Amino acid sequence: MEQKKQFAYFEGKFVPLEEANISIMTSGFLYGTAIFEGLRGYWNERREEMYIFRLREHYERLADSMKIMHMVDLKYSIDELCKLTIELTRRNAPRGDTYIRPTIYKAAKQIGPSLLNNPTEMCMFTVPFGDYFHGVDGLNVQISAWRRVEDNAIPARSKIVGAYANTALAKTDALAAGFDECIVLSENGHVSEGSAMNVFMVKRGRLITTPSTENILEGITRGTIAEMAEAELGLKVECRQIDRSELYIADELFFCGTGAQIAPIISVDRRPVGDGKVGPISDKVRSLYVSICRGEIPKYSKWLTPVFNREAESLGKTAGKPAGTSCS
Repeated sequence: MEQKKQFAYFEGKFVPLEEANISIMTSGFLYGTAIFEGLRGYWNERREEMYIFRLREHYERLADSMKIMHMVDLKYSIDELCKLTIELTRRNAPRGDTYIRPTIYKAAKQIGPSLLNNPTEMCMFTVPFGDYFHGVDGLNVQISAWRRVEDNAIPARSKIVGAYANTALAKTDALAAGFDECIVLSENGHVSEGSAMNVFMVKRGRLITTPSTENILEGITRGTIAEMAEAELGLKVECRQIDRSELYIADELFFCGTGAQIAPIISVDRRPVGDGKVGPISDKVRSLYVSICRGEIPKYSKWLTPVFNREAESLGKTAGKPAGTSCS
């Protein structure tokens, strides 16, 4: 069966994916002067509907990244970015879970890393995307020897492409050592996050996560969990520094993020977390989160933008503000 042609949005228009190419002289490629967001679309087979999770919030965060990276010359409103995302997803017509990747980049074809006098462009594509950790129920992780980049070096709260060299080094060393993933520490020695996801620790029935001052990406999934865990599971969420040794004696641990979703951790540095199995709270949070994303819990439909019917015209405006949480 012939594969359906896929489209990308590239420098102002929809084009076949294979035609969405940049020059090898492009500044964003040469110096990592680009930013991005990762969004997930969840396919609901029963309704034959694709739901994009927290569409608007992702673009609000992207707008913040643009300010940091001197990209104010790109004249797309958040509403326009939402429209483009819906239209591209419709054109590609996926019938399964999907990853949507908008990237904004400095487009000058010149030598030199300056962000000034350097025009900004945008591209976006979609790809099929299932579980980030294929076939792994619980993760075995190590504490990375690499430290998280500091805010005064490359701001972690902005998804800057060049910063992901830090992620690549940490992740690759973990895989080479036989682990599934890693946890990185900040320069002050406290827990920061995973290679590309936030961390939650469960201790005595409380959810504990690291603050934004530990050089984390302030995750949309992280905020979602903080809100839904308290409302649906009665779990209090505490945001504070976490020491490395606390991970060894935690009752449960899990990663969260758009890509990873909810990914339980069963060992750290070859020490079992709890009883070395996926914990009950992690499992409940994971199940609840996926049910919300697939549109199976109506009260959380405010976080979902349907792609294939008229409701999509709402552009996710009903999503409201980012998830309410005391974590920052």
